[in-house]
Amino acid sequence: MTDPTFPPDGTVVRLNTHTRRSRPTSSGAGRVLVGGAPIRVSRISAAAAERLDGRDLTVEDETSRALARYLHATGMGELVAASLPDVSRALLTVVIPVRDRPSQLARLLASVPEGVAEVVVVDDGSLHPPDVAGVAATHGARLVALPENLGPAAARNAGLAVVQTPFVAFVDSDVVLDESALDTLLRHLVDPEVALVAPAVRGLRREHESWLERYEDARSSLDLGPDASTVRPRSRVSWVSSTCLVARVSALGKGFDAELRVGEDVDLVWRLVGAGHRVTYDPTAIVRHEHRATLGAWMRRKFDYGTGAYGLGVRHPRDIAPVALPPWSIALLATTLAQRRWSLPVGVGIVAVFAARIARSIPHVPHRRRLAALLAAQGTVTTLVQGSALLVRHWWPLTIVLALFSRRVRRAALVAALADAAIEYVRLRPRLDPVRFTLARRLDDIAYGAGVWWSSLRGRSAAALRPRVVRGGE
Repeated sequence: MTDPTFPPDGTVVRLNTHTRRSRPTSSGAGRVLVGGAPIRVSRISAAAAERLDGRDLTVEDETSRALARYLHATGMGELVAASLPDVSRALLTVVIPVRDRPSQLARLLASVPEGVAEVVVVDDGSLHPPDVAGVAATHGARLVALPENLGPAAARNAGLAVVQTPFVAFVDSDVVLDESALDTLLRHLVDPEVALVAPAVRGLRREHESWLERYEDARSSLDLGPDASTVRPRSRVSWVSSTCLVARVSALGKGFDAELRVGEDVDLVWRLVGAGHRVTYDPTAIVRHEHRATLGAWMRRKFDYGTGAYGLGVRHPRDIAPVALPPWSIALLATTLAQRRWSLPVGVGIVAVFAARIARSIPHVPHRRRLAALLAAQGTVTTLVQGSALLVRHWWPLTIVLALFSRRVRRAALVAALADAAIEYVRLRPRLDPVRFTLARRLDDIAYGAGVWWSSLRGRSAAALRPRVVRGGE
């Protein structure tokens, strides 16, 4: 239920980096906002525009409060945690699932800040339970011991069952908490609609790092980027990792789906969003994760991530599709992959028609043709990126088979593989040379895609491999 007094006075809502605002002028510009998930073009009132100082909005009256709620609801803007009231750590219980790993557990427990109500360590069927019990006792944590290994989802649920506070933090044992991480995440729960909030997951730096650790530091599967975001299916940030989560206990019900050993975090997020709750990603809160350092362990973990696709496909068939494309994007991809003389002019024509349709749909917006061209160009880039991902990540086994017989497929796959690596290398500036970064990027895709195919074949379902056609405002 929406609280009409939220957000409180003094709260700051900041337009996210993917939201565009037209330049303020005497002719009334500065009132057009483009962004959100799904993307939309909005024209706000003159009074609301006056309260939007650049990209920041400070709530100070009902007009600014209404605009703040709109920006937050549409995904155009995110609450700045530092402007929200503090929430006492005494309202928080920390739950840590663990199987062996006593040294990592000790390291994590040492990073838990003072003042939390309780720390619960759930021993998920350790091979050497006295080691885990000893570490828990040394740090004053409560121990819940499971007689057999049930998986991380069931272990977290066992911890959740003994929580007596309104808020709970789930933290994996191979994590170290930054000093202010839990405080920052807790502030978001001032919003009564927020059920779950997650931090940025960065690599745990070591003195002698392997090349894979340096790749993970720049391009970890758990790193969701530098921009705060509302989390929802089919958006820019569509899930968050259970590496570290802070949640409202009353919203969790029975917790994670214990049948899922991989992807249980994605399932929980999508169920919460489906129930009308809000899930938030805030990268100003940071935790450090110990990444896999050897090639075998690293690729095995990527493969495991891929195997979660089948279980999610059974539970969320509309949301697990590898790409979701409107008809014009499918036509553009087909035209591009044809690699004929007519491909370029036909592709340009498809984009031009799409831009014209956008322009007709926003007659109230100044300079609508220029904006439509910009949105069409942005959509073209997104389409080509998603098409490349199909070739080299989700569908790579099929790509290899087709490449044996088609020079066009070979050429498209090579361009996709190299262009993707080059773009990511320039964007991320990793502490790694381009050759090894490209190798790691392709091995990442191979391991993940193999997991998706293995689980799909085993479950006899193509839900995680089948693209979805979206229409209208989906």
